Amino acid sequence: MPSERSKLGLQGERIAAAHLESQGLVIETRNYRTRFGEIDLIARDGEGTVFVEVRTKRSSAYGTPEESLTPRKQARLVKAAQEYLAEHGLAGNSWRIDLVAITLQPDGPAHIVHIESAVESPDG
Repeated sequence: MPSERSKLGLQGERIAAAHLESQGLVIETRNYRTRFGEIDLIARDGEGTVFVEVRTKRSSAYGTPEESLTPRKQARLVKAAQEYLAEHGLAGNSWRIDLVAITLQPDGPAHIVHIESAVESPDG
């Protein structure tokens, strides 16, 4: 049985995927796992690949979801993205890492913040 935390994460990923699709992105992969960690969503935006980190919280009492993306997690996301690109023969293609931060509202729709290129690759 999934924990409350994993249920929250899955709910956030569903909301994020619907949001991204409404923005014209095409979701290609969910929960891609590498030795560096997991990429929540991988999407196509035109010719580019978009790696998406989804952060979901029930409230911002202990900080916003976007504040929970640590430098260590960012570095792991870059490595995981680079591994995906290499495995799929896309190393020369354009790519970025976005953040979709979701705060669930008890009596209404979720608050969604989508930050494009939220994580910078070390090589620019």
